[in-house]
Amino acid sequence: MAPEFVPGLQLAREFYATSVRPLLQGQFPQLPYAAALLGPGSEVLCFDTQRSTDHDWGPRLQVFLGDGDAADHAAPVAAMLASRLPASFRGYPAAFAVTREPGGAARRRVEVTGLGAWLTTRLGFDPRHAVTLLDWLATPAQRLAELTAGEVFHDGTGELSNARASLAWYPHDVWLYLLACQWQRIEQEEPFPGRCAEAGDDLGSVVVTARLTRDLMRLCLLMHRRYPPYGKWLGTAFGRLPDTAGLTQSLRAAISADGWPARERHLREAYEAVAALHNRLGVTPPLDTRTRYFHDRPYRVIGAARFAAALRDAITDPRIRRLARTGAIDQFIDSTDAAGDLCFLRACAGAANR
Repeated sequence: MAPEFVPGLQLAREFYATSVRPLLQGQFPQLPYAAALLGPGSEVLCFDTQRSTDHDWGPRLQVFLGDGDAADHAAPVAAMLASRLPASFRGYPAAFAVTREPGGAARRRVEVTGLGAWLTTRLGFDPRHAVTLLDWLATPAQRLAELTAGEVFHDGTGELSNARASLAWYPHDVWLYLLACQWQRIEQEEPFPGRCAEAGDDLGSVVVTARLTRDLMRLCLLMHRRYPPYGKWLGTAFGRLPDTAGLTQSLRAAISADGWPARERHLREAYEAVAALHNRLGVTPPLDTRTRYFHDRPYRVIGAARFAAALRDAITDPRIRRLARTGAIDQFIDSTDAAGDLCFLRACAGAANR
């Protein structure tokens, strides 16, 4: 029988408290460290369910050592934990294989590493130092979510907590810039569902409507100061935003509508709801939230360029006002392989804003 489902963060928290912490206190009492569950994994974002347990699952966490201690102590600490941790916990094996290690043996998943090296590997930079504009633009929101979600169980020096605090949300002008660029994406395609339908391409109209829906969902997450996750969890994260039931209904209806007139009606509802949310933020002067015709064509749009322009006008940092209208890396690169290559992403973000 499968064990009773325990959410991954709870499993990690209890495993640390009852198994890992006593061993560290007993064997390395003078060694400062931090312990947490961060990084990839549905449980880090609290999106895990019973289905999550069918692979890469079990009690796991990270033990972070100071940069000066890691070289001498990481291997001995890891070896001690591997030999003395229990074989199972709460009914789950404590040693298990993971899919990112094809053919790899089952082993205990308490990772012992230097904090600086781990942060740099996950982000491409070390947020304990100044976080640059390139750092913000070149880092996928999914990576930022993985570092600021999860849970810290112990932080002996406070360095991990400080690093997470520095990434809690974008600086104000960077946030305005990303909002502007997200509206810009909507502006580029908002008349296309109507044009596709008029040309007899109802499937194309649905596809573009779905693209606009995705962009509106990401925009709403940015408005609520939530890092938009990657595609698998975008709908889940959006559904947890406050007061989005009506908007969700409009977006779902727009995608599933039978024919363009109904699709446009639901898109208009969604556009006007998101425009009203923009005004409630108070980051620009209030803008008209009503849809309008796209020039002299019979397609109703929100006129997203108005919102993009107002947001850019609200930016005070001249460097950010001069940036290209491409936005952060995951606003203009949509590839799973690319999103996993931090060197490539930093090169692309740097080139886009030379």
